[in-house]
Amino acid sequence: MVELNFVKMQGAGNDFILIDNRRGIIPTAAKAELAARLCPRAVAVGADGMIFLENDQECGARWDFYNSDGSLAEMCGNGARCFTLFARELGIFEEKFTFRTLAGIIDASVTGSARARVRLPDAPPLRMFNALYFAGVIQDVYSINTGVPHIVVPVEDVETIDVKKYGSAIRYHDEFAPAGTNVNFICAEAAGIKIRTYERGVEDETLACGTGSVAAAIVAGAEYGLKPPVTVLTRSGETLRVEYTAEGVQNVGVYLEGPAIKVYSGSLQL
Repeated sequence: MVELNFVKMQGAGNDFILIDNRRGIIPTAAKAELAARLCPRAVAVGADGMIFLENDQECGARWDFYNSDGSLAEMCGNGARCFTLFARELGIFEEKFTFRTLAGIIDASVTGSARARVRLPDAPPLRMFNALYFAGVIQDVYSINTGVPHIVVPVEDVETIDVKKYGSAIRYHDEFAPAGTNVNFICAEAAGIKIRTYERGVEDETLACGTGSVAAAIVAGAEYGLKPPVTVLTRSGETLRVEYTAEGVQNVGVYLEGPAIKVYSGSLQL
């Protein structure tokens, strides 16, 4: 029997189980199964994903990030902010922090008692899929990779969208096979944009998605003429702030800022 300590955190309603694994208690081969066991709601801890903090020779730390279904993920913006505050609580850094992900090295800082700012990888140009057919609908959609692949669908009102139905249809669309994609529905509002997201790996709508919010903010520049910083209102009611600079066809200096809150600490007998 092994006692495993963990921390539950959430960023704008996107929640995670975080484990300090610098002593190697959990072997890599067991991580996916553990995530799939502990992330289901009602029957386990419950979370959108699980993050393991590991040693790194060049950065402050490395993360191994798993979606709730046990699949490995390259990047997560809300998870990155939670990971930043988790690392500071462990005494790994005081002011600025870098950590390694499958999407590259992330620069991060704490901007408040429960708030963090992370620099995400530069984003490639937007790609338009004209007249995409999904679930009986034909619509132009945007594609962009902000660490993980995202489709952004501008709609008149996100409140009326069946996110699971249409999000699932696009996520599994042949155009985006075999890896699939995350799907975001956005509309303009007075303060910026409103977003709802269907997340790959969770296979359902989540209360927020950081990389999706970044994708949506960049699309909002093309679709609505919004200039950064862009305020993104998530399904949880929390807002995220997205900064970026359009440099030629690239989007550089991409930053995501928002809440990162410790919900509770706990331990499990494995």
